[in-house]
Amino acid sequence: MNDDTASGTWSWGAPADDTRKDADTVPVEIAVEAPPTSRPGRAQPTPPAPGRAAKGPNWFVVAVVAAVLGALVGGAVGSLVAGDAGTGDSAATSTPGTTATASGTSGQLARPNNIQDVLNKVQPGVVAIRTSAFTGGPGFDLGIAPLQGAGTGMILDTAGNILTNAHVVAGAQAIEVTLFGERTPRQATVVAADQGNDVAVIRLQDTSGLDGKPVELGTSATVRVGDDVVAIGNALALPGGPTVTEGIISALDRSIDQLSNLIQTDAAINHGNSGGPLVNTAGQVIGMNTAVAGQEAQNIGFAIAMDTVKPLLQNLINGQSAAPTAYLGVNTQTLTPAIRALQGYQAQAGAIVTEVGPNSPAAAAKLQADDVITRIDNQDITTADDVKTVVQSHKPGDKVKVVWMRGSEEHTQTVTLATRPS
Repeated sequence: MNDDTASGTWSWGAPADDTRKDADTVPVEIAVEAPPTSRPGRAQPTPPAPGRAAKGPNWFVVAVVAAVLGALVGGAVGSLVAGDAGTGDSAATSTPGTTATASGTSGQLARPNNIQDVLNKVQPGVVAIRTSAFTGGPGFDLGIAPLQGAGTGMILDTAGNILTNAHVVAGAQAIEVTLFGERTPRQATVVAADQGNDVAVIRLQDTSGLDGKPVELGTSATVRVGDDVVAIGNALALPGGPTVTEGIISALDRSIDQLSNLIQTDAAINHGNSGGPLVNTAGQVIGMNTAVAGQEAQNIGFAIAMDTVKPLLQNLINGQSAAPTAYLGVNTQTLTPAIRALQGYQAQAGAIVTEVGPNSPAAAAKLQADDVITRIDNQDITTADDVKTVVQSHKPGDKVKVVWMRGSEEHTQTVTLATRPS
């Protein structure tokens, strides 16, 4: 399980075309159970096999971002981290969706007889989202185009409430939503967002013609590894309608960054799929597509389990944004007995720091990769999940005492937690 923060070498993703190859990095935290690479002062592990990289995977949340200057600069695919969002109209509406009780036929792989049947049920409720964030000031006065982003959403009800990822609409000052089968976008506003869970609700200003379009929210409690699924979304913001891919549930209860209980799938998920549905063979939404493994990984995508999302929806629809999430700035993994024996760590238990976010509270405290965090705020740390739990129990601005081992030396530092960057 990961800890609480974002950090390290996370890029804005692969470019949509070859016009832009460089981009800023965005921190994302993960925790994996594979042993880390060796550091001076510890027993050396067995080197990786020839041709295999020793570093772990990178994870990309799958929004599309296009930096546009005039009409001549090409778009770039981007990754964002969940962030704060403003609130719009907070009028209460009816509870969205309906709850399903099963993900497929018990005792066998529920292969769909016809993908078209699934699509006919789900696609009308899947929308393309395009956002703009003006920097304002002289740049805007001079006619410089805004930063533009894209993602996916799901219609929840006929009142125009749409479910998406918080990172899709973070910082958006203008939101356009294009419904399936339509060409003219509709305007929308952010109702509320939960940054810690990467969930947001936006609302259409024009709610005409929504009858029969809302998606059916299923349950993720009964999904099993091997169940067939379909992912639908605004992949790469390509024109001509949503992209549809098919796959299976590859694993359950995965964790990246602050997100836990994620569904892993091999259904192709690309930048722009963020906020779109992962559906079972009955056409019920069991997850919200959110992230994809980058670099060397293939066919490893992640969706927020619907049973994580549904308890948050009514508050979000009512305009109640969650409080900002506290941020330490480290990726961690659990120090298991096997890793301790193999790598020669001196600490008996704790969470190994695998990366430290630039300009983070952890960096200010001079934490380093391969340090082992053993206590935070007078609470023992024995797993990476403990780091997340303790830090998220605090608010940004809180001061906590962090204790860690570097080799055989113990270090202690009081750290001021920050707000998770968007």
